[in-house]
Amino acid sequence: MDASPSYGRFGSGHAVRRIEDRTLVAGRGAFVDDFSLADQAHLCFLRSPHAHARIVSIDASAALALPGVVAVLTGDELRHAGVRPLAGPAGFRRPDGSPAVAPPRRALACDRVRFVGEAVAAIVAESRAAAIDARDAVVVDYEDLPAVVDVDDALAPAAPRVCEDAPDNLCAALRHGDAAAADAAFARAAHVVSLDLVNQRLAPSALEPRAVLAHEDRASGRLTLRMSTQMPSGTRDALADALGRPKESLRVVVGDVGGGFGMKTGLYPEDVAVAFAARHLGRPVKWCAERSDEFLGATHGRDVRSRAELALDADGRILALRIRSRANVGAYATSTGVAIQLLIGPWVQTSVYDIPAIDFDFRAVLTHTTTTGAYRGAGRPEAIYLTERLMDAAARRLGLDQAELRRRNLIRPEQMPYRNPMGQTYDSGRFESIMDQGLALADWQGFDTRLTESKARGRLRGRGLATFLEWTGGNAFEERVTVDVAADGVIEIFTATQAMGQGIATSYAQLAVDVFQVPLERIRIVQGDTDRGTGFGSAGSRSLFTGGSAVRVASERTIRQAQDLAADALEAPAADLEYADGAFRIAGTDRAIGLFELADRQPGQRIRIDSTSAVEGPSWPNGCHVCEVEVDSETGSVQVVAYSSMNDVGRVVNPDIVRGQLDGGAVQGFGQALCEAVGYERDGGQLLSASFLDYALPRADLAPRFRTATDTLIPCRTNPLGVKGVGELGTIGATPCVVNAVVDALWRAGVGERALSLQMPLTAERVWRVLHR
Repeated sequence: MDASPSYGRFGSGHAVRRIEDRTLVAGRGAFVDDFSLADQAHLCFLRSPHAHARIVSIDASAALALPGVVAVLTGDELRHAGVRPLAGPAGFRRPDGSPAVAPPRRALACDRVRFVGEAVAAIVAESRAAAIDARDAVVVDYEDLPAVVDVDDALAPAAPRVCEDAPDNLCAALRHGDAAAADAAFARAAHVVSLDLVNQRLAPSALEPRAVLAHEDRASGRLTLRMSTQMPSGTRDALADALGRPKESLRVVVGDVGGGFGMKTGLYPEDVAVAFAARHLGRPVKWCAERSDEFLGATHGRDVRSRAELALDADGRILALRIRSRANVGAYATSTGVAIQLLIGPWVQTSVYDIPAIDFDFRAVLTHTTTTGAYRGAGRPEAIYLTERLMDAAARRLGLDQAELRRRNLIRPEQMPYRNPMGQTYDSGRFESIMDQGLALADWQGFDTRLTESKARGRLRGRGLATFLEWTGGNAFEERVTVDVAADGVIEIFTATQAMGQGIATSYAQLAVDVFQVPLERIRIVQGDTDRGTGFGSAGSRSLFTGGSAVRVASERTIRQAQDLAADALEAPAADLEYADGAFRIAGTDRAIGLFELADRQPGQRIRIDSTSAVEGPSWPNGCHVCEVEVDSETGSVQVVAYSSMNDVGRVVNPDIVRGQLDGGAVQGFGQALCEAVGYERDGGQLLSASFLDYALPRADLAPRFRTATDTLIPCRTNPLGVKGVGELGTIGATPCVVNAVVDALWRAGVGERALSLQMPLTAERVWRVLHR
C-alpha cells in the first residue's frame, strides 16, 4: 500500500527529519551511564601489563582494606564458581583437517595472560573513584614469558606459542577456488601483476565506550543487564551459556547506543564479570569502560597481510586472481573474527568483475594481541582494497586508463543473476552504468584542467577510482516484529534489530506510515529488550533490508487482521472494505470505522500482531567512487580535495539518512587510508597506540564537500522493499579510492613502481619517503 497524499511526505522516499534527534540533541538520551540503581556498586578492571605471562599469585589484601572496597574478584574464583569460557572459533578447521583451536577465554584470566590489557581482576567498590584507587593496590606476581605480536613472526618455526594445541600458531585456514585452473591461467597470461599489501589493525573507537549495569531480582532470581550492544539477543544467549543459566533467567535491555561499528556485536569477558559480580554480591553493579579499556580490551579490526596476484590477457581481460592472506586474529580467536577473514571477505573478493578462476589461501593466525573482530565492513574492506589496488596497478602495467580496464572486466547486466567463483549469487546490478554515472559526477574528463591548476600552486595531484560491491545481511535473513495498535492512537512496533545512531527508527516509522497512512507521530518504534522479543540484532548492514522488510510485512499483516475485525464491526464482507487515511470504509458508501476506534473495541483495547518473516538472501549494494588528492611534495602531507560517489543501494527510504551513512562511512575509510593504525611493540608486545594522543582518528577537515548520489532504479530482488544495505558501503569504497589517488599523484610525479609499494596509513612521513627515496 502506498501512503495517501495526506501523509505521503512522511512516508518512504522522503527526507524526513530523524525522530531520534530531538531527545539526543537536547541531552535527554538514555545511555547506560545515564542509569543508576539504589545500592549500586561500581567495578573496574585490573589489566595485564604483559603480552604473555604466567600468573603466579594475586594479593588483594591491601585493596580490600581500603575504604569503600566491596570485593576483588579473580579468574580462579569465577572458574571455581562454575563460570565457563566464552565460545571459541567453532566451525572452522586447521590445514591438517583438525578443528580450529584457540586458548579458552575466560571472564578474568586464569593461570596465564596472553595480551597486554587482558583483565586479571575485577575491583568492586562503593564508588568508581574508590574502585580505581583500589586497583593500584592489587599486587599480581607474574612470570614473564616470550610473546609474539607480528603475524609473520608468529608463523616462524621457533615462534612462542599462543596456544599449546597450535604449535604453529595457526588457528584455522581455508582454501577457495581451483588452484590448477588458476595456475594454468597464470601460465598463459600476457600480464601478471603482483602486490604485497597490508590492511593495518584499527581501533573502532565508538563515541560511547562499552558499559554494563547488572542487577538480580531477589524474588525471581532473574538477572537484568542494561548494556550498550548491537545484538541484545545474541549477547543474552552467550551470557546464559557462560553463566550456566537458562536464557529465560536473563534479560538484556538496551537504550541509546553511542555507535557500534561492529565492536559491540558480541559478548565480552567484562560483561560476564559484571553479571557475576552482581549475582555474587546481591546488589547492582555498574562498569563503564575508560577509553584505555577500549584500546586495550575491545575488539580491533582488520590486520591482514596479503600477497595478491592478477593474471590478464593481452587485451586486459582478467584470467585469474590468486591471493595468499595471513590474518592476525589475536590471542583469543572467535568464530566471528575467523569467519570475517576466511569466508566473508572472500565472498566479495572478485567484486564487480567477471573473473573466471580464483585460488585463495586464507589463514587465521594467533598472536599475543587483542582479539580482532567485526569493524565497519568486516572483511569486505580488506578484500575490495586488494582488488582495487590490483586493478589500478594492472592499468598502469598495460598503459590503460583506470576506468577502461575496469570497463573491460565488469559483469554485464545480461549475466544477472550472476554466480561468482565463491558460489555467491548477485541478484541485480548494472555496474557499467553505475561507473559511467560516477565518472560523470566526478567530471573525470576534466581532470587535466584541475591537474594544471594544482601544478601552478606547487602541488602534486592524483585521482583514484574504486568500482566495487559488498555483501550485506549478517547471514541472518529472518526477523520477528510485533505490532500493537492501541486505542489511544499510537501504533507501537517492536523489533529486535538495534539502533546505534544510524537513524533506523526513523526509517522504520516511514515504512509504517506507508502502510498505516497515519501521521508519523502516531508511530512508536521500540527496540532493545529481550523480554519483548528476540532476533539477530544489527550487523552486516541488515537492519533495513531485513528488519525494515519485517516491519513492512508485519504492518501489512496487521491491516489484514484489522480488516477482518472491521468487517465484523461494519457487518460487511471484508472484500468490500477499503483502507485509507487510517480508516476502513465500505466501498461506495460513507460507512467507516477508524483503526484506533476499532482497537478500542478489542479485548485489551488493542490489535496485536506477532509476525516473523524472512528475506530470500543477501543484498549486493555497489558503487563507483572517485577521489582527487593534492600532495605537498616538500612535506608529504595529503589533502583530499574532491570526493564523488555514485551508489546503487536499491530503493531509498530516507535520502538524508542514506547520504549520512555513505559520507560518514567514507570518512572512516579516509581514516584507514591516511591516519589510523594500532601498533604493538614488536619485541615486548606493548600497545603503542593506547590513547588518542597516539591513535589518529580522521578529523572533519580531512574530508572535502562530498558529491554523493544514488541510483534508485535497480531494486534488490531478495526483499519486498527492494532496498540494499548501505551502512558499510562508503567505508569499503573510500579506502582504496583514496590510496589509489595518492599512488596516482606519486606516479605522475615520476616515482614509478615505488608508488605501488605504498602501505597504509599514508602518513606524511611515508609519502615523503617514497617521494624522496
